[in-house]
Amino acid sequence: MKILDRYIIKTLLFYTMGVMLVWVGIYALFNFINEVDLIGRQDYTALSATIYVISDLPAVIYAHFLVIIFLGCLLGLGHLAATSQLIIIRGCTVSIMQIAKKVIISALIFAFTIIFLGEMVAPITIEYAKSYKNKALGNSVAANWQNFWIKDGDTIINIKDNFDNATFGGVTLIKLKHNQLDSVLYADRAAFGDNNLRLDESKYYQFKQGEKLTNVNFENYKKYDRKISFDKTLIDALKKDPDELSSWELYQHIVFLVNNDLAAAVFELELYKRIINPLTLVAMLMLSMLFIFGSLRDSSLGKKIFLGVIISLFFELSARIGSAVSLRFDYDTLLTTSAPTLVVLVIAYLLLKKKSAR
Repeated sequence: MKILDRYIIKTLLFYTMGVMLVWVGIYALFNFINEVDLIGRQDYTALSATIYVISDLPAVIYAHFLVIIFLGCLLGLGHLAATSQLIIIRGCTVSIMQIAKKVIISALIFAFTIIFLGEMVAPITIEYAKSYKNKALGNSVAANWQNFWIKDGDTIINIKDNFDNATFGGVTLIKLKHNQLDSVLYADRAAFGDNNLRLDESKYYQFKQGEKLTNVNFENYKKYDRKISFDKTLIDALKKDPDELSSWELYQHIVFLVNNDLAAAVFELELYKRIINPLTLVAMLMLSMLFIFGSLRDSSLGKKIFLGVIISLFFELSARIGSAVSLRFDYDTLLTTSAPTLVVLVIAYLLLKKKSAR
């Protein structure tokens, strides 16, 4: 059985790598075409566009690994069926469920390998690609996300200028007490490090509510230190989309937002989608194997490719619809993300087990 396991893994890996090369090649071509209009500006050359496109490829693979692995395994099974190898394997007393188990284990090995590399490599290459492109075009990376707000407990922080995630300009700290304005602190410049915000030459306004009037006390501080609960990682994450963050960064971001009573649904949706992806892959494979084993003599690869595309689009569409519904109507993000996968997984498992028992 070990020889059979290795042979199935080898066959599925061959077709998966083939699908990956084609998929990545198409994305790289279209991404390069999108960059053509920028070639010639500042120091942005054709080589710069090529480096940018290549640097973005790990993120493309990570974002689409579900469909890539699914189509690769589907083509691998189609090859085994077209060459009557599945008939021989079943003739050696290997049941459909046993074959399905070997295929699923192979697919999960591929999936977790890409997930590991994606979590480690993709966020770094995305950051490098963006910074490289901005530098070649003469753009300031920090200029893309000036004047942002952060809520930290009972304090709302506004930063007008972010120079390097450690030095800020135009910093305002607005403290609330019982939902009323308590104090305002402003500084032209501030340094950030070790969960501490040090403001230089700051102006402090203390508000005290009287019976009829609000008293305002004013003070100047040469140095003012303020402990905060976030770090540079969260600040850096503010200028990124959820799909550009690693799962650990997503989790940290969600915890911070939830602790400060801020909306975290978009980030929760991305994290839950990543968690459920392996199960979605299993559901897709089990559903497709119902057709693979439907008739081993009718094993047109064209039909299986078409079937794979249809199933992939169905799952992509259902995931997008679930995400949109969750955000629009404020439904539970975990439920809307996992429900389509769990329903298809249970149905496909029961049907495949019934077919295997025949």
